[in-house]
Amino acid sequence: MNFLQHIGHYVLKFFKSVGALVLFTFTALSHCLRPPFYPRQILRQMIEIGYFSLPVVGLTTVFAGMVLALQSYTGFSRFSAEGAIANVVIISITRELGPVLAGLMVTGRIGASMAAELGTMRVTEQVDALTTLSTNPFKYLIAPRLIAGVLMLPFLVFIGDIIGVFGGYLVAVYQLGFNASNYIQSSWEAMVAMDVISGLVKATVFGFIISLMGCYHGYTSKGGAQGVGKATTDSVVSASILILCFNFILTVLFFEK
Repeated sequence: MNFLQHIGHYVLKFFKSVGALVLFTFTALSHCLRPPFYPRQILRQMIEIGYFSLPVVGLTTVFAGMVLALQSYTGFSRFSAEGAIANVVIISITRELGPVLAGLMVTGRIGASMAAELGTMRVTEQVDALTTLSTNPFKYLIAPRLIAGVLMLPFLVFIGDIIGVFGGYLVAVYQLGFNASNYIQSSWEAMVAMDVISGLVKATVFGFIISLMGCYHGYTSKGGAQGVGKATTDSVVSASILILCFNFILTVLFFEK
């Protein structure tokens, strides 16, 4: 009976957490769509999420494109199909690697930052102080981060796609000996609008997930410094898992026949 009691306890705890997250999500969305807005806070978060995340996203995607070109050459050379490397690089980067890698890197950088910042404000009672000053915490703290995340992740992914394809070009032309004009022509012919659009849609969803998880775990944290650390860890882990899950779901919706 004790064993069953423990199972029931964890099941109820799980559904309680899911219910709290759903209520938090709907509350945050309602505040994102209704005035008043705080443009200065939104712009600050857009700069933090977008501009300051460009270096890490760019480095990640350029090396991903390079490795993808090398690995594709190693595999395709066995079947004398080296000409398909440009197609594989551009399809893989725009559909999958660009959105997923950018989402995971921004999760580690921004999701943890949001959770730590909001968690510190919660345990030091700064959130309660905002309420005392007649400022809605959801309007001032949560909504700007969600709006900025949804707007800036597609921008980061678009730049990351370009840099990743350029990384594949560098390896193919300067290390593998491909003709530059032929490689560019093959890449241009392989590029399909739906591949890029699907990647940007994924980026929009991932941006919402990253901001939501960071805000939720930070806003609901408790227990002092230890609680803030737990909120930061939970934010990164939950956002990473949800990104991978929704990546599969969106891939099925876009490309299943």
